[in-house]
Amino acid sequence: MSVAQGLGAGPPSCPDLEAALVRGERALFEEGDLQRARRWFDTAYSQAEACGDRAGLAQAALGLGGIWVHEHRTAVEWEKVRVRQRHALSQVDPGSALALRLRLRIQGEEDYRAGTHEGILRLLDLARRSGDPLALAEALSLAHHCVLGPEHGALRMELAGELIGQAAVTGRRSDLIMGLMWRTVDLYLAADPHAERCMQELRTLLDAHPHLAIDFVARAIEVMLAIRAGRLDEAERRAAACFERGVAAGDVDAIGWYGGQLGAIRWYQGRAPELLPALADLVNSPTLSPIDNSYVAALALAAAVAGDRRLAAGHLARLRGRDLAELPSSSSWMIAMYCLVEAAHLLQDADTAAGAYALLSPYAHLPVIASLGVACFGSVRHPLGMAALTTGDLDLAIGHLRAAVHDNLALGHWPAATLSRCRLGQALALRDGPADEAARAELATAARDAADLGMVLPAVVGRPPEADGACRFRRDGRHWHVELNGRVALVDHSVGMAHLAMLAANPGHEIPAADLAAGTGRREGPRESVQPLLDDLARDSYRRRLTRLQAEIDEHESMHDLERAAALRMEREWLIAELAAATGMNGRARPFAGSEERARIAVGKAIRRALARISAVDRTIGDELRATVHTGVRCSYRPR
Repeated sequence: MSVAQGLGAGPPSCPDLEAALVRGERALFEEGDLQRARRWFDTAYSQAEACGDRAGLAQAALGLGGIWVHEHRTAVEWEKVRVRQRHALSQVDPGSALALRLRLRIQGEEDYRAGTHEGILRLLDLARRSGDPLALAEALSLAHHCVLGPEHGALRMELAGELIGQAAVTGRRSDLIMGLMWRTVDLYLAADPHAERCMQELRTLLDAHPHLAIDFVARAIEVMLAIRAGRLDEAERRAAACFERGVAAGDVDAIGWYGGQLGAIRWYQGRAPELLPALADLVNSPTLSPIDNSYVAALALAAAVAGDRRLAAGHLARLRGRDLAELPSSSSWMIAMYCLVEAAHLLQDADTAAGAYALLSPYAHLPVIASLGVACFGSVRHPLGMAALTTGDLDLAIGHLRAAVHDNLALGHWPAATLSRCRLGQALALRDGPADEAARAELATAARDAADLGMVLPAVVGRPPEADGACRFRRDGRHWHVELNGRVALVDHSVGMAHLAMLAANPGHEIPAADLAAGTGRREGPRESVQPLLDDLARDSYRRRLTRLQAEIDEHESMHDLERAAALRMEREWLIAELAAATGMNGRARPFAGSEERARIAVGKAIRRALARISAVDRTIGDELRATVHTGVRCSYRPR
């Protein structure tokens, strides 16, 4: 039963055809409801056949194509629409505007599927000469679809600008909003600092006159911006709502875009392996574009992070094919290369990394953005740096990663900046040793920012020659920097963290739990210095700060700055508690009041709580410490 019949219409007739075409065009161009538009155009096509209306047949066949290229993904759907469009083309005057529009649609679909654009650009010139405004507007948008590779930025901007101007001629609001949408996407792809101005203009237009399909694109860009801002939980909620919007619009990219957004979020959260089952299903989904290789690369990366080297290597080989340069240029090419480089680093596949470096180098100035602004992975400088790191060129890697930090800060992409900073610190440590001050500073900053953003930073493959596999603890005010082979976790201070620091400062030696509890840290074995909880310098610094704090509290209270005064009082209470915990009467170490058994229980609980805190920030460091820290009446740290 047809849609028109289902709504109570009579048997097929030319008036019914006209109504179906009008409703289809309203749904497609005014409302952006792709699903409902397809139903009406399908009905119109059947009615046009029954009526013998050739012009109606052509209009219905055009409408079935939709507003995007390659809206019909399965082989059955694609062949059905393609046959209908070719049949309609054979029924109309070859020199007519309808014939030109059908040829444009058919050529755009073929070019897109083949990853080329020469055919559609030739027909675009013909459309310009034809004088038909609708044909030109449709040609501009179809051509824009086919030039989404990173090398086509200038051409895309020209096409989008021309489409915006052409909208004044066609009088179709959909041409204006499509042109503005393309311009917004192009500005983000080019890392233009004014992209958000265009995004605001697009959002204002959509708020005044909703369009489901283009609103779906705008919402996808808003997910990307939330990821850039480091609001990962919010981004995940927005991604789910964006997916629902895409489904409501009937957009076949809804599931693929949601997968890309969730992939970016999980990557920065250090949870990429969680996506392995979903990626394994999605990588062969018919809903993906035939030139989209990003999910093969993402599956390789997730497998590499999970430690499944066989699966990762297999998908890298599948992606690489005979020649990595043969991968078609598309809106997903950058993402595929990013994931490929990160996977190659984890597998230490220098050949693949070198090939990717050569292909990415011309685009160092661009960001890695998926599709029409679906997700952003920061500056191309980052995968260039990782590729150089994998091939062993540390100086080149450091140069790219330092530039990546700058570029990602300019993008306002805080997770990407943090990851690039972490990789920069790791590269410096590989070149100059883990004790290098610049390396330690970069890693410490990255660890602090990662903790704020809810990120888990990855390890670099390959240790500095000086690395011995031991964990190191460094106190910085209210926090501890826990370092292990290039990884750094920033963890809040606690009694258990102090115990762990004492044990780590004396690897391989037993320290009685009672001494840990008392803060003396006397160890069994040769008499060597141990790391105190608070040395004399720290205690003196704390006492001087206490003296200044009361004056500052009084000053802020007199100015009625109660919020700042409350914060200062909290700091004062913390300092008093720290001094009380570290010293007893006459400034001596406070002895533990109780038996060895009470010390064993208390120290064991404190260390387990500290290990849980470390694992929450970095599971790898936490797991390593759980395997190497031993508690009991005597405690020890024995690195492997």
